[in-house]
Amino acid sequence: MWSDEYHKVHRNTLRHDLQSNAREWTSDYWKQKANIAIKDRLQSGCSGHGAKRARNVVLFLGDGMSVPTLAAARTLLGQRDHRTGEEAQLSFENFPTVGLAKTYCVDAQIADSACTATAYLCGVKTNLGTIGVNAAVPRGDCPASADSATHVESIGAWALADGRDAGIVTTTRVTHASPAGAYAHVANRDWESDVDVLNDSHDPQTCPDIAYQLVHSYPGNEFKVILGGGRREFIPNDTIDEEGSAGKRVDGRNLIEEWQMDKISKNVSYQYLWNREQLLNVNENLPEYLLGLFEGSHMQYHLEADARTEPTLAELTETAIRSLSRNDKGFFLFVEGGRIDHAHHDNKVAKALDETIELSKAVSRATELLSEEDSLIVVTSDHAHVMSFSGYTHRGGDILGPSDEVGDDGIPYMTLSYANGPGYRPHTPEGRFDVMKDENYGDVNWVSPAGVPLQQETHGGDDVAVFARGPQHALFAGLYEQSHIPRFLAYAACIGPGPHACQHDTA
Repeated sequence: MWSDEYHKVHRNTLRHDLQSNAREWTSDYWKQKANIAIKDRLQSGCSGHGAKRARNVVLFLGDGMSVPTLAAARTLLGQRDHRTGEEAQLSFENFPTVGLAKTYCVDAQIADSACTATAYLCGVKTNLGTIGVNAAVPRGDCPASADSATHVESIGAWALADGRDAGIVTTTRVTHASPAGAYAHVANRDWESDVDVLNDSHDPQTCPDIAYQLVHSYPGNEFKVILGGGRREFIPNDTIDEEGSAGKRVDGRNLIEEWQMDKISKNVSYQYLWNREQLLNVNENLPEYLLGLFEGSHMQYHLEADARTEPTLAELTETAIRSLSRNDKGFFLFVEGGRIDHAHHDNKVAKALDETIELSKAVSRATELLSEEDSLIVVTSDHAHVMSFSGYTHRGGDILGPSDEVGDDGIPYMTLSYANGPGYRPHTPEGRFDVMKDENYGDVNWVSPAGVPLQQETHGGDDVAVFARGPQHALFAGLYEQSHIPRFLAYAACIGPGPHACQHDTA
């Protein structure tokens, strides 16, 4: 069993007996599929807005932001504004192009955040739990992942190679699966620090942990902006951080200090941040490189955050854009609202919807800061969840409350519920338990009902929505593989391998 608190998976071997899928183990297979998709779109007359080429690219990722999550979040947003709610709109839902992405992994019908990150950041589908490698690497296979021939580059690396800047922002640990897709090559998403590699009986010298790669390996060591949580992955286990949390590393290394020393050696300006006040102050005099780690583990949920120390996702996004915008050639920025996923896993629907609204605020701020003429903004999700939106409630009914109807047993049921997870309540001799009688019903930590008992709710296999605004936005219409997303972005920005919008002949 893997150690991630929200993604415990028992299966760890690729079905190599599926010979019909052998081509999918290669990187070229997914690259060629995307190139064909681009060619088909161009032949069908797809065109973007304004300038042909995107100078800046921002990819927003709502981790676990399923289509029902979008519908419920917009309704909550409207009801917070004392409206019926259903007619409300999240900031990115007015983008001119909407599409759908297929999220399966090479070895899994229902994806996790590691194989999907490799798809939407590197353009290659891979195996569950692996990051930045192709499907020739089974999960946990350190020797296989040490072979650089299995490594795949991210769009962040493509941007850097073109002389642009790159950065990552997340509300999870910066070493978590989604942001790690921008810079790491690893056979197990759980290898965030060296102790995790050792606990799986592997040598960190052969398979460096994710935090080490971010600080010491390309492209992470060239990212101008790194903002999120996860201090514990960077400091020794005998070290206490600024907020009283212990580190995890057993190699004695302080990677925060090593990041700082690397910038000193390169004679560039830099700053390390750990609280909101520092973030807001740094906007007045931005250094060339910025590392902000605001929690020992994941950042706090917005509904519970200490505003004195915890910046919002919108504030993190603004600082990142202001910093990266200083490069005249442009930039690539990845922004993740990562705790939508965690709240869903805990069946805490109020938190999941609020985190979605926070992502919407961050996208809104980005659209204010960046011109639609030269900046391509795409908003999507990595995978779905099993929250359902059901019943025949009247218009304006409390989205977090019960349906107007009751079950055939005479007991109320909620408009939002889960197929599985910790919210399962065993039936009593009288039948279903009335969840509205819970002592903390209506609290932000109230656990919504679930149909199957599980310690953590699972992901869903649904397609996820993709919203696009800016140059070449129409490429993102239709239904396509998730691995096409970074190829479409690269086409619009004229970076990376494959056809580019700048070329006269894109065949």
